[in-house]
Amino acid sequence: MELYDVIQGHTSIRQYEDKEVSQKLLDQILDAGIRASSSGNMQTYSIVVTKDKELKKKLYKAHMNQSMVIDAPILVTFCADFNRMRKWLALNDAPVQFDNLMSFMIGAIDATLVSQNCALAAEDAGLGICYMGSTLANCDQIGELLNLPPNVVPVVGFSLGYPAETPAPRDRLPRQGLVHYEQYQDYTDEEVLEIYKERDEKGWQRYMDVPKLKEMTEQLGLKNLAQIYTIAKYTKESHQEFSQTLLKYLEKQNFMNNEEGRKGGWNIT
Repeated sequence: MELYDVIQGHTSIRQYEDKEVSQKLLDQILDAGIRASSSGNMQTYSIVVTKDKELKKKLYKAHMNQSMVIDAPILVTFCADFNRMRKWLALNDAPVQFDNLMSFMIGAIDATLVSQNCALAAEDAGLGICYMGSTLANCDQIGELLNLPPNVVPVVGFSLGYPAETPAPRDRLPRQGLVHYEQYQDYTDEEVLEIYKERDEKGWQRYMDVPKLKEMTEQLGLKNLAQIYTIAKYTKESHQEFSQTLLKYLEKQNFMNNEEGRKGGWNIT
């Protein structure tokens, strides 16, 4: 397919055929990722490819019991990684640094850019993927299962395989609601309502069309999509908990070597 068609045709695939992805194709996908832009060309990331069924069963819980973790033939986890570079620095009598929050952010951006290159290459080859936010939310559990050393943190991950479903593309917010020219132009109330109009209608209808989701919204007394997002899906309490998980894991993985971090200044409340 043409690249633009691949991009426009993206959908999240959660059901997969029981069909192996050849190593040759997997290598092509990974090579596409490796060609992604990288800060200073440091390539401060690592890619963990998981095929082992028993390990995927263990990762299933860490990924919040999402079925594609087990059903897909491959899981790919993209990690911010300064472990490798710090070893290289030591071997070359250079200061061994990159152990702070900024370094983690550089590695996280590198890893995310690589993941999207891999995703596009996979979809262009007829495979499907589904990104999993649980990779970062439960980074500590996933890091332990993947045997990640200090200065390595899982950031993004997706399931990978041949699709066994053809879901319709989900709506996206309109370009005029997302793009700013020259400087950021804040939104009026009227503009916000217009930007989210289609999302409010289609998103709500999607929940109403699935009996289990409809029952959940009715039990919680939810009246609109905004309430679904904040009361049912992404609560303040859950995000605070995930924030603490990430910050504690960053400290454990040697990315918080600074005065404020040592004083506990990163606590999220």
